[in-house]
Amino acid sequence: MSSNQSPSGSRSSSHASPSRSPSIQSQASVQHAPLAPSGLRNAHRPPSSLSSSPDRHRKNSPEPDFKRRPSPLQIDEQGVHPAKFERASPVEARADESIEGRINEPPSPTARTHLLDQHFSDAHSGPCDHGTFSPRAATHRSGMSDVSEDLDLSAGATYAGRLVGSTGGHSQLTHGTTGEDGRGSGFGSGQGNGSKLSTTQRLAKRHGVSHTKTMYIHYYIPFFAWVKQYKWSYLKGDLVAALTMASFYLPMSLSYASNLGHIPPINGLYSFVFNPFIYALLGSCPQMIVGPEAAGSLLVGSVVRSSVDSGGTGDEDDVIHAQIAGVVTGMAGALIFVAGLTRLGFLDSVLSRPFLRGFISAIGFVIFADQLIPEMGLVAQAKKVGGVSHGSSVEKIGFLFANAGYAHGLTCAVAFTSFAIIMIFRELKKKLQPRYPGVAYVPDRFAVVVLSAVLTWKFGWDKQGLSILGDVKSSTGSPFSFHWPFQTSHMRHVRDALGTSFLIGLLGFFESSVAAKSLGGGEGKGDGLQGIALSPNRELVALGVANIVGGCFMALPAFGGYGRSKVNASTGGRTPMSNIFLSLITVICVVALLPYFYYLPKSVLSSMISVVAWSLIEEAPGDIMFFWRIRGWSELILMFLIFAATIFYSLTVGIAIGVGLSLIRVVRHSTRPRIQILGRVPGTDRFDNAEMNPGALEFIEGCLIVKIPEPLTFANTGELKSRLRRLELYGTTSAHPALPRVRSPEHNKNVIFDVHGVTGLDGSGAQVLTEIVGSYRDRGVRVFFCRVPSESSQVFRLFESSGIVDKCGGPRHFVHSVDEALRMSELESLSEQFQDRPDNEEPDRSR
Repeated sequence: MSSNQSPSGSRSSSHASPSRSPSIQSQASVQHAPLAPSGLRNAHRPPSSLSSSPDRHRKNSPEPDFKRRPSPLQIDEQGVHPAKFERASPVEARADESIEGRINEPPSPTARTHLLDQHFSDAHSGPCDHGTFSPRAATHRSGMSDVSEDLDLSAGATYAGRLVGSTGGHSQLTHGTTGEDGRGSGFGSGQGNGSKLSTTQRLAKRHGVSHTKTMYIHYYIPFFAWVKQYKWSYLKGDLVAALTMASFYLPMSLSYASNLGHIPPINGLYSFVFNPFIYALLGSCPQMIVGPEAAGSLLVGSVVRSSVDSGGTGDEDDVIHAQIAGVVTGMAGALIFVAGLTRLGFLDSVLSRPFLRGFISAIGFVIFADQLIPEMGLVAQAKKVGGVSHGSSVEKIGFLFANAGYAHGLTCAVAFTSFAIIMIFRELKKKLQPRYPGVAYVPDRFAVVVLSAVLTWKFGWDKQGLSILGDVKSSTGSPFSFHWPFQTSHMRHVRDALGTSFLIGLLGFFESSVAAKSLGGGEGKGDGLQGIALSPNRELVALGVANIVGGCFMALPAFGGYGRSKVNASTGGRTPMSNIFLSLITVICVVALLPYFYYLPKSVLSSMISVVAWSLIEEAPGDIMFFWRIRGWSELILMFLIFAATIFYSLTVGIAIGVGLSLIRVVRHSTRPRIQILGRVPGTDRFDNAEMNPGALEFIEGCLIVKIPEPLTFANTGELKSRLRRLELYGTTSAHPALPRVRSPEHNKNVIFDVHGVTGLDGSGAQVLTEIVGSYRDRGVRVFFCRVPSESSQVFRLFESSGIVDKCGGPRHFVHSVDEALRMSELESLSEQFQDRPDNEEPDRSR
């Protein structure tokens, strides 16, 4: 039989002798076939009947149906290689596409051959000028095809990768979507052959969306989106909610400033003047209320105290203290503002839950210990002893026990009574609010503040040793004094406060994110505002601008608070107008009501802060029990280390340890390659992770199948070589490298990479992968890639430009599935054995 003769006779004999397996028949055709067949060809044998239905054939075959020439495989003096095929005519190709909804391209000849007992449909008649195709997988529609189906395709748009507008025997392969003008729009990439429109602009043009500039303005400045929807029916709820919050949180802001931030009390009120108003203009969560928090105020106070300890300021220099607070607030705002512009809205995920719980619980303990000193009237004694206010929490607890005999009775009575009243009302509201929502309107804290001030004035408690707030005024004499925080004269404070400002911004954004996600945006709320989508990046911008402005007026850092926002929602607040009302009420308070705070006892303010500290601590036992139940020892150790470092040393040490350990955990998690060795599920063409259940899967002889389920970047490719080496030696990445080799090198003659999860690839990852492929090829190992992204993707372009495609052996080593890669490896093995036969030995052409 001549070299170009079709082996059609062998196919007919195979049907005439059904008792003989296709693998045995194939070996009869080639004398140098393996003596111990791997069984791969039998395992992947399709239905033997030629009369099987086309639908069934298409279901079992990942390749498109093509017209067949008589000889699907050609055996000659040069070895075994695929014969030349022809494409179906353009009309038949389009008809087939319309039936099956997929793209027809040359199939892989690796297994759809007579040698492996696979079958093709009839070849088209006439001369063939298509040439020999590369054995690669069919190109399917791009990932954007599903999106395209939802769009209007009536204007001549086509799916990416379809054969369109062909003439003669050739078809034009078009990627992307083609618009009315026939130009490729590059759907998904924002670029086309002749169009510079972005995806958003193209969609807007296609669907007749006008006023795109207004659309962007409404998105980035939500005030213009919700103000048009505002109704008079919202006014009552927003105003009542603002009054309720003012009664609760304005006295709290005085406490935060004087007791935690160590700045004039009025600077705490400034946080409710500017920040809520700006957030109402730029924020994307309509019901979230912005204001100062205990943790941020305490961190500001730590910077102020650090400046005092270093000798930069005096202990009673309120002007400098207020300016330092403005620097810290402005820097925190600037950092998160830049983070918002650079789209770092994922920053709230950097800090782990154990870190946050350990640190926030430690802050609660520190605050509680700090407030016991003024609550017991021991401020003067602490100054007399010296070093107490700047010591650790453990040292302050020791001071309290040692000096309990110096406690002031009236101060203790007022403070602990106020604490008890607030706690009792707090618990009663929790229990009664589900049945009686109106109890949320009861201003218990405001009543305690007013009652204590009236009783102090009436009975002259201030003359009996009870410390009062006194004159509440600005340190500069003006109600609203502007001071630019980023001055060169403040550079020393900027250097000292940079790390603390970063943590304040991160903690504040984290709490704001929790509040915003629990409340949601305006979408989907039938009785609220519509068209305001929640966006982490816009939240960063809004909070950043608000704190930059607040820093200019030396205010405390202000962020969204979960408890405060829930009070707003439960008392009728529906829109950002409640933020604006709260700002206006605070302005009125600053301008006209400050004299009425004169007789307010400081011990009452301390007791209100102690309630907040208690709320920070009381959530820790639940988290501890959860991690204990799931045996999360690393999380528990992290929580304990942060808590211990904060209370035994300082906030700075606790911050450093917590952030450092959290970042190490993040880096360790992101740099660890998650490659898997795959095995075949018996009786199927499905492959699964062999390390999960090795006894239930079949391993393919001579093949190492490796799945890479994640993008390859500089971060996770550092250990990729060593992990692959462990797979070669042991068949698992979990084995210790001290173990001697247990996996035979014969099982690594073919390496198949399943890169379906590699949705991204950078230069460092491509370089490492190129070195890996080159190392395999130098050792004579065949390398195949399956489920590679489309040829127009950035990943495949890097594969080509880095030389990976050429090193593997060309595009034919990039196939559609693991199944095809296995058949391709079998075919190349047979071809190499045929070529390596002795020169004097003639091939068996009897069949």
